Amino acid sequence: MIKFLIKGLIRDKSRSRLPIIVVSIGVMLTVWMHAYITGFMGETIEMNAKFTHGHVKVMTRAYAEDMDLLPNDLALLEVSALKEELSEKFPGMEWAARIQFGGLIDAPDELGETRAQGPAVGLGLDLLSENSKEIERLNLKRVIVRGTLPQQPGEVLISETFSHYLKIEPGDEITLIGSSMNGSMVMQNFVVAGTLSFGVEILDRGTIIMDIEDARLTLDMHDAAGEIIGFFPGGFYENEQALKTAEAFNEGFADDPDEFAPVMKALSQQGSMGTYVQLAEVWSSYISLIFIFAMALVLWNAGLLGGLRRYGEVGVRLAMGEEKGHVYRTMIYESIFIGIAGSIIGTALGLLLAWWMQVYGINIEGMMDGASLMMPNRIRARITPPDFYIGFIPGLISTVLGTALSGIGIYRRQTSMLFKELEA
Repeated sequence: MIKFLIKGLIRDKSRSRLPIIVVSIGVMLTVWMHAYITGFMGETIEMNAKFTHGHVKVMTRAYAEDMDLLPNDLALLEVSALKEELSEKFPGMEWAARIQFGGLIDAPDELGETRAQGPAVGLGLDLLSENSKEIERLNLKRVIVRGTLPQQPGEVLISETFSHYLKIEPGDEITLIGSSMNGSMVMQNFVVAGTLSFGVEILDRGTIIMDIEDARLTLDMHDAAGEIIGFFPGGFYENEQALKTAEAFNEGFADDPDEFAPVMKALSQQGSMGTYVQLAEVWSSYISLIFIFAMALVLWNAGLLGGLRRYGEVGVRLAMGEEKGHVYRTMIYESIFIGIAGSIIGTALGLLLAWWMQVYGINIEGMMDGASLMMPNRIRARITPPDFYIGFIPGLISTVLGTALSGIGIYRRQTSMLFKELEA
């Protein structure tokens, strides 16, 4: 009987074409919206992770208490050995030492006198090592506006907006004035290799990026770093995995009373990011559920109307002596086939649309002018395992439920009234 019903649906386009199209569109929108919400919420988390927080971050206990102040006098020592230990204990994860610092940038004129000055937030990271992934991680090649990436020690990058304020060009010399790890005043000259623009005002306002060895030399931090940040192999933040990783690392130093002992914190344990991670998890679920519910109502109504539209056909079948139960079951079976076919097609189309948005994204840079939060300037979707089956919830269940409710009327049909209905 199942084979007979499938042949009937294939041959009778009026019974299958429109329902499958409706189900496919509803499922496609459901899958795409879920991937979009997941990507939009996660993109902000990933941006903060790449630039400041990492998926996990290792610091000294004293540094962790005042991490917002960037206290490099409380930085980690013997970082090379600690990175090797982390690589052995957590294989597969990527680790990068970084130094964040503040200072004053002085731009001299032709006579060497101060032409302009401005406060800057500095970031020291591995730019010159062959195996470093920091350039790719921060997407520095794509955000270069003028000049090039640093090719040798003593070269730095500054934000394009900051360069206009200081009136400097690639190749000009600047002086960084700040304080060393030991609290003494330091002054170091650098050459501007290039300028960059991230499209986020908080980063473009006054940023200077240099190789970590230049930062160590300038700040008297030999084999030291303010923090070591770690990233999971998949490239996406997983809160439960991050918390377990931090707990496993911290167990090894639980009995060490030294305030300079290393401590690991997950991204959700750093400042206000914990609140955002919770909001992202809750709101992405709520928004997805609301949209799934809305699509379920639409497809439920489609199944209901489809069943009502076929009451004439049902009358003919009953008049020919077919049992009511058999008619009802065949309608349910047909709705199951339509729901499965529409869900498969809709899921494929939704994943295709989500993949396109995950790769290329939607540029919202114009909407980010004046933003004070570190938000991405390109919205991207993110395909996750639920996207492969979440469309079957409205696509299959709602379609079958609508048909089942409309089919109840079959049992209320009176045989004596069938000929009168057919004549009408």
